[in-house]
Amino acid sequence: MWRRTYLFLVLLRLWFALSPSYLHPDENFQGPEVIAGQIFSYPVRYTWEFTTDHPIRSVFPLWPVYGLPMVLLRWLWIGNGNDGEIPPIAVFWTLRVLMFIISFVLEDWAIHELVQSTRHRRVAVLLVASSYVTWTYQTHTFSNSVETLVVAWSLVLIERVVENTQRSSFLASAVLGVVAVFGVFNRITFPAFLLIPGLRLLPYYWKNLWSFSILVLTGLFTTALAITLDTAFYTGHSISWSDLVLHPVITPLNNLLYNLQSSNLAQHGLHPWYQHLLVNLPQLLGPAALLLFTQPRTSLRLYSAISGIFVLSIFQHQEARFLLPTIPLILSSVELPKRQTVLRVWVASWIIFNLAFGTLMGVYHQGGVVPAQVFMSKQPDATQAIWWKTYMPPIWLLNGKNEVLSTRDLMGTNGEGLFEELAQLATCDTPADRRNNEYLKEGNGTYLVAPLSATWLDPYLPNKGLEGLRFREVWRYRRHLNLDDLDFGEDGVWDTLARVVGRRGLAIWRVTKSCPHR
Repeated sequence: MWRRTYLFLVLLRLWFALSPSYLHPDENFQGPEVIAGQIFSYPVRYTWEFTTDHPIRSVFPLWPVYGLPMVLLRWLWIGNGNDGEIPPIAVFWTLRVLMFIISFVLEDWAIHELVQSTRHRRVAVLLVASSYVTWTYQTHTFSNSVETLVVAWSLVLIERVVENTQRSSFLASAVLGVVAVFGVFNRITFPAFLLIPGLRLLPYYWKNLWSFSILVLTGLFTTALAITLDTAFYTGHSISWSDLVLHPVITPLNNLLYNLQSSNLAQHGLHPWYQHLLVNLPQLLGPAALLLFTQPRTSLRLYSAISGIFVLSIFQHQEARFLLPTIPLILSSVELPKRQTVLRVWVASWIIFNLAFGTLMGVYHQGGVVPAQVFMSKQPDATQAIWWKTYMPPIWLLNGKNEVLSTRDLMGTNGEGLFEELAQLATCDTPADRRNNEYLKEGNGTYLVAPLSATWLDPYLPNKGLEGLRFREVWRYRRHLNLDDLDFGEDGVWDTLARVVGRRGLAIWRVTKSCPHR
C-alpha cells in the first residue's frame, strides 16, 4: 500500500511538472532565459539583476543546472540530423522534466538518508511527496527549488562527515566544500539554513584538521571557479588575470550589500517580521503547520528550518517561496496524530488542502502565459504584442520571433493607459482583417494579451469600432487565473471572486483601428 501510494504521488508530481502554470517571472528570468541566450541564438531579456553595475545574480549555478541539459539537448538534436535551432518550447519542457527528476531523485533520497527510523521515514517521504509545494514549486526552475536540494544534501553531508570513518569523511568534506559554495552563489540565504547544523562540524574539524583542510581547499577552488565564470560573463570580453585580481565580480557580496539596504527592499515590497511565520509558512504547509507547533519531532532537520526562518525573518522583503527549503525539513520532522479519529480528520484536510492549492498553483496560476507565447511565435504578421494584467512573458519562448516582435508589458497600467497604447500601435483596419485568417498575410499586426476577467475591455470587444478600435479574438486558453487582479476593496469579495474565477482564462485579440482613407 505504501509503495503504491508513493508511486501514485510521483506520477502526480510528473503531471504537475508538465502543466504550464507560471508561478513567478523569476522561474524564467533568473535561470533558463539567461542560459538559453548563451547556448542558443534566442534573443533574450536580461532583468536588472544582471544589467546593474553591481550584478547580484551568479551564472555559476545556472550552468550545471540548466546549461548542461541544454547543451546535451542541442547535441542530440543536431546528432539526429535536425537543422536549425531547437524549438524553445522543447527546451522548456525538457527543463521541467529535469526539475521533476532531480526533485524525485535527490529530494526523496535526501529524506531517506536523513530520517533513520524506517516507520517515520515512510511517513516523512509520503508527506513530502504529497505536498503541493513538491508538485509545483519544486518542479519549476526556481533558484529556491535548487536551494531546497542543496540544503537537504548539505545536511546529509554533515551527517556523513561527523558519523563516518576518517577515509569516508575526506570525500564527504570535499563534496561539502563544493556544495556549500554552490549554495551561496545560488542564493545568499543558503547559509541561514546551516547555522545550527554547522555547529556539529566544529568539534569534529577541531580534531580532524586534514578533513577541514580538504573542505577549505575544495571550497576555495569552487569559489575561484565561480568568480571566474561570473567575471567572464559580466565583463563581456576575454578576461585576463588582472581582471580577476583588480575587478572581480563577486555576485554573492553584491547581493548581500543590496539586500542590507531597506530602500532597495522597499522597491520589491516590505513585510512585517512575522510574515514568514504567520502567513507564508501556513500557506505552504497547510494542516501540517499545526503539527509543527503541537507535535514536532526534534531533529537536525528541524533546527535547520528554524535557523532559516529566523534569519529570513530579519529581512523585510519576505516571499513565500523563500521558505521552500524548510518544507521537506519540517514535513520530515513532525508526528502524525495518534488518535484514529483525529488522524482521519487531519489526513482528509491534508489531502483537500494540497489538491486545492496544487490545482490552483500548478494548473491555473498564470497558466496561459506560456501557451500564449507559443501561439504568438507562430503569428507571421505579429510585430507588436501588448501584455496586460499578466506576469511578464518569457520572450525566449518566441523562437526568434522577438527579432521582429516587440513585447510590451503593461501589467499594472490602468485601462486608460492601455487604450492610449493600443491607439498608437494598432494597425489600420483593412478588408483582410474581416475575413478568416486573411490578416495573417499583412505585414504588421498588433496583438493584445489579457485575462478574460479584465472587465474594462468589455465595451470594446463586440467589435463595433468603439472609439476607433476593433478587437478580433484569435486565441483563448481557459486554464488561467490572475490572482493579482483581486480587488476586494472596490468590488467586494463575492463580485471579485465571481469575476476572477468565473471569468477565468486568457485571450489574445488582434487590434486594429479605423484610419481615414487616403
